[in-house]
Parts: sequence; C-alpha cells; structure tokens
Amino acid sequence: MIICTKKMDYRLGTQCQRVQNQVKVNSEKERASVLCMKALASRGRLDSVSQHMASHPQYLESFLRTQHYILFMDGPLPLQYRHYIAIMAAARHHCSYLVSLHTAQFLRAGGEPLWLQGLEAAPPRLQHLDHINKVLAHQPWLTSRSHIQALLKSGEQCWSLAELVQAVVLLAHCHSLCSFVFGCGTDTEPVPTPRIPHGTPPGYCLSDAANGNTTVPLTPSVPSERLPRRRSLDSSCDVALRERIQKSQEEKERRGERTLYSQTLLNTDLDEDEEMDCSTDPSRFISDPEFGYQEFARQDEVLRVQDYSWEDHGFSLVNRLYSDIGHLLDDRFRSVAALPSPHGPDLQRAIWNYIHCIYGIRYDDYDYGEVNQLLEKGLKLYIKAVACYPDATKPPLCPPPWTPLKPAEKVHVNLLVMEARLQAELLYALRAITQYMIA
Repeated sequence: MIICTKKMDYRLGTQCQRVQNQVKVNSEKERASVLCMKALASRGRLDSVSQHMASHPQYLESFLRTQHYILFMDGPLPLQYRHYIAIMAAARHHCSYLVSLHTAQFLRAGGEPLWLQGLEAAPPRLQHLDHINKVLAHQPWLTSRSHIQALLKSGEQCWSLAELVQAVVLLAHCHSLCSFVFGCGTDTEPVPTPRIPHGTPPGYCLSDAANGNTTVPLTPSVPSERLPRRRSLDSSCDVALRERIQKSQEEKERRGERTLYSQTLLNTDLDEDEEMDCSTDPSRFISDPEFGYQEFARQDEVLRVQDYSWEDHGFSLVNRLYSDIGHLLDDRFRSVAALPSPHGPDLQRAIWNYIHCIYGIRYDDYDYGEVNQLLEKGLKLYIKAVACYPDATKPPLCPPPWTPLKPAEKVHVNLLVMEARLQAELLYALRAITQYMIA
C-alpha cells in the first residue's frame, strides 16, 4: 500500500497530491455546473447573479435554497406581494436589474399591472411598508419599536407579526443583494432574454439544488431559426400572460379608470424581430429619494453584539415567527464564513467586522486595529461604497489592490459584503421587533 501525505518530498508523493487537488477542483467544477444547469432549467435562463456565484458552488447552493424559500415557498404573504416588496427594496438602490426581474415575476404571479404605475398605485398596506424599507436600506440603526408598532396597529390595513417578519427578511435580502449586483457589475448588464420556452419544467423545483438531485429535466430542443423572437416581459413571459395583461387593461378602461401604458409591460402590436426587456423605472417605487446613507455617529446607541446577536437572539426569534428561515439564513452565514481564502480567515473577519462597524455594530472582543492593518485604504473605500450606497458604485471604481485578485476572490469579497450587510439589517429589525413584543 502506498500512502501519500503532504510531508512527502519525493516525486510519487507530489504526483499523488496533484491528483488529489485535481479531483477536488473537478468536483467543485462539476458541482457548480449542476447548480447552473438547475438555475437554467428553472428560469429558462442563467441569470448573472448565479453565474458570478458559481465560482463558489458551496455558497451558491445555500443562497439558492434560501432565496427560493423566501420568494416561492410557504409563508403568510401572497406571491405577488413578495415580488412587489422585492421591487420596492431594489428600487431604493435604483437597481434596475432586480427591479426588472421582479416586475416580470410579479406579473407571472398574478399581480395587478396597475400597481406598477408606482408606489402610490399599490395597496395601502404595501405603501405603509415604504418607511421601514427606506430606513433599513440606508440607516438601519434608526429602526425602532415605533416603526413596528405603526405597522401592527389594529385596522383594516394592518400587518400581522408573521407577515411583517417575512417582509423584513425579504427587504433585507434584496437590499444586500443589490450590493452584490452592483459590486459585480451585474446592473450594467442587460436583463437576460429567453433561452428555454415555457419556463420551469414540470416537477422541477429550484430548491432541488439543495437536495442532491442532479437530474435536470430536459426540454425538447427547437432550432433557433424556428422560434420567433418575441418582445417579452422576461425569459418565461408567454402569449397567455400578455393576453391577461391586455384583458386587465381593457376591463379598467371600460370602468373609466386610467390605463397603464408602458412599452415595458404591454405592446401587442410589435414586430416579432424587435427585442426588449422588462425595464421599469425604479424611481416610481420610492418616496423621499433624498434619504440615504449617513455616517453612524451615535456612539451612545451602538448595538453591541454581546447585548443582541444573531446567534443568541435573532436566530431564535426569526425562526419562531417565520418557520425554518432562521436555519436557512444561518446556513448562508456559515457557508460564506467557510469559503476558502488565500488571504486567511483574519482578512475575512476584518471585512465582516468593518461592515458591521460602519453600521453601528461592535464586537467588544475584537481589536479594530486589525481592520486598518489588513484592509488597504482603497479596499475599505470600495467595501463601504458597495455596502452603504451601491447605487453610486460602478465597476471602474474598483481600487488598484483588486488588480491582482482572481475573479473568484473578488466575488468572495462581494459575498462577504452582502452577507454582513444582510445580518446587520436583520439584527436591527429583529431587535425592534423584540422590543415591541416585550413592551
């Protein structure tokens, strides 16, 4: 028997180590390929977010599972509400990419097209969510018990506690995803166009990516020249959907109501050779556009992790009010922390704690001098821009220290930014809910 160890200096040991490393690399590539194939089969296209995350398949698996659960699985909010809330969240950062994708999903879920005229056209319950959306997106430390109480007060348009928790998780998820989208330059890319007709194959669920099911349903191939290029809402918007929107508009017209007219949503007399994407102006879904990130300067109101942490407080609360989401979110945080880094765990911890610091969250047992030692000034500026005001971030602003980094390493940093921001928003929102419950 030949045993190969890392300490072997002779040729055979080196060859064995190379084989082991190659097997590991091939396994990761195969895993990423399977996840990408599943995303392709589910959506009819491979979105840019999944393409970027595919360089870290162990994290992508956890991300897809969580996102699918929030948007499509059991929960108190109807599907059209979930996608409209996602539109509201992405609009705070003027993220056209996510606004367009969720606009299409909103219509597919049976959403009322008139709501897409703007926030003022949405139901009062959704309009009432605008303030906490604004605060969580830009200055989450301002989230207070009074915000929660205002949404839960008795009345026809009030929210239940379970509904509000799901809405808050969805808002935080989309806010942080905006950071990843802008950090990777995805928002400058066109919204994907159709690749597989009719969307999701029967019997296939995106969450299969988390269940080890490697069988991807196949869709009969059709020569591209035989498929007419049709202007569509997104990759799986078909004629039936367009007819439903047309019918809805005609009904509103007959009742004398103002009709929504937008090329991005309805235009049935278009040439088949023309193309478009579902591009909706994000500004119509926000109020108080001047409200944005400001430096945290209220040192007397620092959130100390020793007093309120995800592990000891947030996890149990959110998991109790929104079944299983705590486990899914915790798996995301653990997955990103477990990603291998050539720069070691100290740099990862410095990035995470730096983001929490600029959001007013402090760790008493951490030496913040390490942040300045491990993070160069240019990298700190980039991290802060992506985390706090991603709508002003463009790829050319990447600092010089990023030049030698491999693409997967850049994605790794953006994943850390996204997850640290997600946890920060959740901590402030869940602390406010806790204060409301014990009052």
